[in-house]
Amino acid sequence: MAAVTQVPAFCDGIQYFADALPGLDTYGKTPAIAEGSQSIASPTDAAAVYQTLLYADALRYLTLQVTGSKASGHPGGFASQAEAYAALVMLGHKNIATEVGHHAPGFYSAMFLDRSLEAMGINTVQQLRDRFREKHGLLGHLSGYIPGILAPAGPLGQGQHFAMAGALLHRNTLFPFTMGDGGMGEPYPMSSMAHFHTAYPSVTNFLPVLVWNGYSQEHHSMVSLQTNEGMIAYWKGNGFEEVILVDAKDFDDQNQSGAFVDSTAFSWDKRLAFTQAVLEGANKAAESALGGKLTVFIIKQLKGAGVHARGAKSHNLYAHHTLDNPDIVAGLQSRALPAEAWELVRTNCERSAGGPASKVAVTESVLPLADLGELPLEEYEVGGEKKVATTSMGRLVAKVGEIDRQYLVTNADGNEASGIANINQALKIIHPTTDPLYNQQPDGQVYEPLSEDACAGLAAGLALFGARTLWCSYESFAINGLPIWQTVTQAMAELRRPTPSTITLFTAGALEQGRNGWTHQRPEIEAYFAAMMRNGNVFPLFPTDANSIQVCYDWGLSTSNKGIVITASKSPLPIYTTLEQTRQGLQEGAIVLKESTGSKTIVFAVIGDMILLPVFEAANQLEQQGYGVRIVSVVSPRRLYRPTDVAWDTCSESDGQFLDDAGFDRFFGGDVLLGITGGASGMLEPIMLRSSSKRDTIAWKRGETTASANELMAFNGITPEGLVKRAVELG
Repeated sequence: MAAVTQVPAFCDGIQYFADALPGLDTYGKTPAIAEGSQSIASPTDAAAVYQTLLYADALRYLTLQVTGSKASGHPGGFASQAEAYAALVMLGHKNIATEVGHHAPGFYSAMFLDRSLEAMGINTVQQLRDRFREKHGLLGHLSGYIPGILAPAGPLGQGQHFAMAGALLHRNTLFPFTMGDGGMGEPYPMSSMAHFHTAYPSVTNFLPVLVWNGYSQEHHSMVSLQTNEGMIAYWKGNGFEEVILVDAKDFDDQNQSGAFVDSTAFSWDKRLAFTQAVLEGANKAAESALGGKLTVFIIKQLKGAGVHARGAKSHNLYAHHTLDNPDIVAGLQSRALPAEAWELVRTNCERSAGGPASKVAVTESVLPLADLGELPLEEYEVGGEKKVATTSMGRLVAKVGEIDRQYLVTNADGNEASGIANINQALKIIHPTTDPLYNQQPDGQVYEPLSEDACAGLAAGLALFGARTLWCSYESFAINGLPIWQTVTQAMAELRRPTPSTITLFTAGALEQGRNGWTHQRPEIEAYFAAMMRNGNVFPLFPTDANSIQVCYDWGLSTSNKGIVITASKSPLPIYTTLEQTRQGLQEGAIVLKESTGSKTIVFAVIGDMILLPVFEAANQLEQQGYGVRIVSVVSPRRLYRPTDVAWDTCSESDGQFLDDAGFDRFFGGDVLLGITGGASGMLEPIMLRSSSKRDTIAWKRGETTASANELMAFNGITPEGLVKRAVELG
């Protein structure tokens, strides 16, 4: 290794430099991306190929240097596709997402090299090392916090949603996303891409980049025995018209055993030949995807190529993998570059796509949105004709879609079954078969795959990328889409720009699903949101009636960087509130629906709409016994926490409004407090934490097949007689 003293300032923290590299004097005289250009001139240009290889090795070196500095992190997966990532950037593409959270140190290295991380105050490799896996630094997995990173990554099977969202919003931009052997094995990516392509056959500007390296985290991948021909047939069988596979084995001159080989072990000339094949393949794939063909690019190379270990053993570092560890030292020294090569790589990275990803990626600026103006809320008479809340909201959703043609509604189980057929009638289901009877046409705005993951993924991904969306689901099935929705809301909590909140509508609650039995009765999902409320940017809303739901939706549209969960029934129910009452309820958390005086005050804190029916009946019985009763409809339980219960102040576009103690006592002060919900009891936590009254919760226990909602409530102990009995016992 060379003892270099004159090195670029950004290289401070690089431990090893090479004396020289073959061909550097010939092919490294000037940057392959010329000044004023945004990409290389040709993928066959010898200097461009050479400098792409330099970039790939620079990425490998930094990935290992950064992870080794903390003896923690995942270098192996990214290392196996470094040539592919480098090729895409050299070709001028920087809107690159991933579904592989373990590729994070490689992505951070790329963002460092193009100067994106300077927005975080990371100017040198030493600072890159210092802030890796540290608070307010470079998280172990990609998040919404890092400049230049388009989307978060963690759970497998999510990356395609972000790439498809970007492609839908920006038709002339390429959105590659890397996916690993394991991610391909998830049940969602292929089906979601197939449905998307059927719905949007002309939107092909997203590009899966399969990192086929033979291994997962701890063992061989399940497709490690697949032949190249079989892999190509698999992708073509799933609708991909163009499958471009570059196999490192075809260039191996070192007689490596097995189907997966390490290109960094090749002779220099063969390394260049492999890099040229990747560069040409990536260029062809990009042109194909941008040209209207559903395309996949596959790079087949051994996991861990060029780092401290190979195969699954390269996946992550352990405590002994410090920068003094012989394997780490050997890996760094083998990938070391001369100082002038680092300068060359950085210049190319800066110039690619017109600047740092932190400035040019589509997610780094606010997407222009149509002005909705004032939505036409319709106020129904209190105590008048019963109304279906979801239908009332559907009318507003239709209006939003008519104004904002970018707006998308997703639903896996059918809007008509949820009382929102008016959405389909106005906005039309996206379908290749035009059929007015079923409200279908190719250019609709209602996206209906039969996968909740695909519904939640595209809706949440579009919201993260700056568009308005609505994910509709039956409460009982939505759980299958929540992992990516949670990923996105967490990213929104730390995002560096405002973006429309991701809004959901969950209908057909357990109480309405008696005849369907427990398969359709899963209100436990509310416990999921109850836990997420403490994040600070998640707002589960429980509109009281058809007036209330309109105000809740209207409010959600006005918010940014939040997860808004609206849960409502699809049955005709009484009108209890005015529009203004819910506006106030969204600020204070609750609405008083009934109040009377008596010997003692019994307070019912109620979450939900249909559940109010037995509560009002119980109130009448208690009043007949001389008790005073207050029925409080809890619209936004998040408002009822204490500020210290919630991480609101850590959130982007933070909302720190909570009901004060005086307001809480005004709603819930009394001799007895009963928290009532047809869902999970955890949603009542904010109230139970703060109350000093004698109190209890009456909530959902389990599902059963029944003939009516009343019978199902009775099975769970929610009857007027039961409520009265418990109130009297406590009083």
